[in-house]
Amino acid sequence: MSSSNSPVVFDKNTVVVVFGASGDLSKKKTFPALFGLFREGCLDPSTKIIGYARSELTVDDLRKKVEPNCKVNEGDDEKLKEFLQMISYVHGPYDKDEGYKKLAAEIEQFEKERSIKNPNRLFYLALPPSVFVTVVGHIKSNVYSEQGTMRVIIEKPFGHDLASFRELQQQLAPLLREEEVFRIDHYLGKEMVKNLMLLRFGNVFFNAAWNKETVQMIQISFKEPFGTEGRGGYFDSVGIIRDVMQNHLLQVLTLLTMERPASYDPESVRDEKVKVLKAFEPIDHNDILIGQYGKSIDGEKPGYLDDDTVKKDSKCLTYAALTFKIKNERWDGVPIVMRAGKALNEGKVEVRIMFKSICSGIFSDIPSNELVIRIQPSEAIYVKFNAKTPGLATNSQLTELDLTYANRFKNYWIPEAYESLIRDALMGDHSNFVRDDELDLSWQLFDPLLEYLEGPDAPQPEIYPYGSRGPAGLSKYLENHHYVFQDGKYQWPVSFAHEANDSGKSNL
Repeated sequence: MSSSNSPVVFDKNTVVVVFGASGDLSKKKTFPALFGLFREGCLDPSTKIIGYARSELTVDDLRKKVEPNCKVNEGDDEKLKEFLQMISYVHGPYDKDEGYKKLAAEIEQFEKERSIKNPNRLFYLALPPSVFVTVVGHIKSNVYSEQGTMRVIIEKPFGHDLASFRELQQQLAPLLREEEVFRIDHYLGKEMVKNLMLLRFGNVFFNAAWNKETVQMIQISFKEPFGTEGRGGYFDSVGIIRDVMQNHLLQVLTLLTMERPASYDPESVRDEKVKVLKAFEPIDHNDILIGQYGKSIDGEKPGYLDDDTVKKDSKCLTYAALTFKIKNERWDGVPIVMRAGKALNEGKVEVRIMFKSICSGIFSDIPSNELVIRIQPSEAIYVKFNAKTPGLATNSQLTELDLTYANRFKNYWIPEAYESLIRDALMGDHSNFVRDDELDLSWQLFDPLLEYLEGPDAPQPEIYPYGSRGPAGLSKYLENHHYVFQDGKYQWPVSFAHEANDSGKSNL
């Protein structure tokens, strides 16, 4: 359901080309995101959407693939039919000109019929990185126009390490200007991640407390309740650090820790992210917790090494906890723990900011305040604070101020991450896309750790049971980095389904 805000409608007669149109990413994310924008009135009906892939599909075949994945609200059936008619299809190879020439002819015919002199073209590469340069090269020589606006969205991963990223960047740089490249990390399109800047800098009480004087430690957690599920062969070459930490979670971390930008201008925002990355200390190889999931305790769920596509002696990490230290005036001395894992007891992504304890005096052993930002599922922001227990008693209890989006914003459309980011790209807004120098610094930060963990003398990951909280040493690791588990009575609202046990200890 739409919010009361008027939607931003993009230029009429825009051409959107989706490369890899027959693949899962396009079918499940890209086309449904375009439909979401169209459904909400943000994509003009004059938009031309062209799928391109090697598969010899008909346009009806492509539409049938797309249709089941589009979210249709009550009364939107006609909108879906209209959207599907906006899609056409061109098949051809990625490494030869012939398909691109057919694509160029279709685009030029469309623009000629509408007397378009300054074309607006967006190319979405829902493709593996191995063909990025090939495809962009053929776009440049066959479909690129010096007039109008050309934009290219590229999916992660952006390299496998620092050297491969730099090689990719050196090959793309002569073909496209940096302002034409949109490197998509879908976490930057998530509602709660996009909210971080406003939460921090738009609220005096948060902004004043966002520093080493009041913050004891920060956690960023990513938990998945399932394993590799048949993707072990792919995951074995990637691991949990490349999969979510070097990209998704690091993006969250830079937004949490950067200084206030001078404006919402994309380059101003991205400049501050780069500045804080330059202040990160190298990751201490002796201050990490690593693991790999084994069979569930009941034996029903297989271990990572039970996957036939995985090497039987693989040390690939399915769990990691790392600590970051930032050497600047705001964060010096504050430990920041980033942890991520597969085959855990639940699925969630959240940020926890624990504040320092109250000085001794009239209160003793009173719990610390925490700000929790739940990115998914069920977006929420809540502050854990101390309040007097109702009645004649003078003792306190821990409770919270709660902003759960599903309760507060019932009549608002909260876009999916891909909807939000495609909208930004169509508007030419780079704020939520990753710049080349930022990626270079992120690989510089993680490369030494990856070389250590994947080298001949790599440590053996701790085996943890499928469905558990992770490696047995997690609680001790968090305590060593100043996290204090709250054991006092916790007053949970009846309607608020956080994870907690009877003692009030958070199920971290």
